[in-house]
Amino acid sequence: MTGMRRRYEELETEDGKVVRYQRHENGGGLVAKGARVDETAYVADSAWVDPGAVVEPGASVGKFCWVEPGAVVGPRARLGSHVHVGRDAVVGRGARLGARVDVGAGAQLAPGLVVEPEAKIGDGAHVERSGMPPHVLAA
Repeated sequence: MTGMRRRYEELETEDGKVVRYQRHENGGGLVAKGARVDETAYVADSAWVDPGAVVEPGASVGKFCWVEPGAVVGPRARLGSHVHVGRDAVVGRGARLGARVDVGAGAQLAPGLVVEPEAKIGDGAHVERSGMPPHVLAA
């Protein structure tokens, strides 16, 4: 069976629950049971989407990304490699996040926002486009 990979993975959480992740058809990323990922979204093979998370149509989740429970990646949003989207955070429609961006729990990113690589967006932050240059480094 060389070249074949499993269609699912199981992970035990800290509280002892076992979560099953299945490979997404578009990209092969791991999507947990209970997550909702549109068939037109791309999830890179090394990315993880947790239970309760939503990845909308046309969105792209890059390599080594982690989308936590309750988080939403809006339509046509793009996550660069190694991006972390915290629990219940929302990445707006068409937003672009550079590599290694960390979005805190409950943060809200405006549609069309561009976040520079390695930016850290704090828990509960609301980052808007208005009054800011097109490329934002949120700290």
